[in-house]
Amino acid sequence: MMPRYYIFSPFLIGILIFSLLPLGLNSQSVFFKSLADSALTLTKQNVKYNPNYFSITYPNGDVPANIGVCTDVVIRAYRKLGIDLQKEIHEDMKTHFEKYPNIWGLTKTDRNIDHRRVPNQMKFFERHGEVLEISNNPDIYLPGNIVCWNLSGGQTHIGIVSNIRSNDGKRYLIIHNIGAGQVLEDCLFDFKIIGHYRYGG
Repeated sequence: MMPRYYIFSPFLIGILIFSLLPLGLNSQSVFFKSLADSALTLTKQNVKYNPNYFSITYPNGDVPANIGVCTDVVIRAYRKLGIDLQKEIHEDMKTHFEKYPNIWGLTKTDRNIDHRRVPNQMKFFERHGEVLEISNNPDIYLPGNIVCWNLSGGQTHIGIVSNIRSNDGKRYLIIHNIGAGQVLEDCLFDFKIIGHYRYGG
């Protein structure tokens, strides 16, 4: 029997590709919704703000469950989805140490603390995630996005956009720890935004 050859027109190929696109987009949107949900579960835990240095295990190391800082919210939310930022950031810094901020006078990596510093998380998301627009338009800050701020005195802060809208419905609330534990707050524009990212999916 002679083999059959099928010829597809560019039009049909275009339809096929277009029909498959929503599958990938939907899969990605599901991931970020899951990330926002993961972060929201953290607000159910009683956590006190504690910026002290801790020696922790590696990989998948964490400070005691009843304490943490803003970066721990991000770390813990991603870890619930199987992404270990301690390992990911450590390995990237180990290979590209010169690309990360030299703020603390370090000459080598420290897997106990590197991933728990906002500037390092920002650099990692910049290198391996999607850098998004920064503006005063609340519509661009979507669930699962990572937002970073510059607080008074130059201190940096980080949080995750939730799936829950503000009382006026104009913006999504933020899950973060700025001193009162892992909480859900309407604080997107309370400070100057200096970073906006999506990572994962």
